[in-house]
Amino acid sequence: MRVLLILVDGMRPDALNRIKYVNKIADAAQYTLNARTVFPSVTLPCHMSLFHSVEPTRHGILTNTYVPQVRSINGLFEVLNNAGKTTAFFYSWEQLRDLSRPGSVTFSRFYKGKTLGYDKANDLVTSAAIQTITENYVDFTFLYLGFPDDAGHKYGWMSDEYMNSLENSWANIERILKTLPDDYITIITADHGGHERSHGSELPEDMTIPIFYLDKARKIDLNQANIKDIAPTITELLDVAPDEDWEGKSLLH
Repeated sequence: MRVLLILVDGMRPDALNRIKYVNKIADAAQYTLNARTVFPSVTLPCHMSLFHSVEPTRHGILTNTYVPQVRSINGLFEVLNNAGKTTAFFYSWEQLRDLSRPGSVTFSRFYKGKTLGYDKANDLVTSAAIQTITENYVDFTFLYLGFPDDAGHKYGWMSDEYMNSLENSWANIERILKTLPDDYITIITADHGGHERSHGSELPEDMTIPIFYLDKARKIDLNQANIKDIAPTITELLDVAPDEDWEGKSLLH
């Protein structure tokens, strides 16, 4: 069994009914459009909480600037690496590099979205992930798609440009899902939503995220699901014990 986690930065659940491919995924998935992220609903704190399964006040990252943790917690990459699992990390926003410690990721590729454009970077990271998954056995893969957050800040959440960025992201999701071997389980989520041209508040538009879970064999409980629950779910799927400091719970029944 292997796990693919796809995160679409700034993806609001109430925008997804306008994306054609989402309906196909929803028919095949267990999902919720009412999961919660953490506050502040800012990209790096939310990612740190996803991978370290604690509140921002615990890991200490409260802005998009990384600071060393006062009391260090092993994140998902470290826990899996210590258990002998292979991992892969594909991203286009450089600040995410601190999600993993040196030596904890087996395969990695970074494309600078700010230089290339996040639309092109979405395509490039997806192609890199497809190639790596096809040519290697990877227990856990993380694919970050950053285009919607960039479009939201530039043009506004729910604008035509923002919706086009979601179309691009889901076209790439469709592309990678078509290549996956049968033993993959896929989780699709977001770090936060957004309103007007911003996010970071406790508004529902910022704090509500979707979670899609694609697995034919197992059932999960998405009632009151939180972004902190994703890492413990992945470790259970891969038969690895979660870190003792993690606060989230596995969503598996």
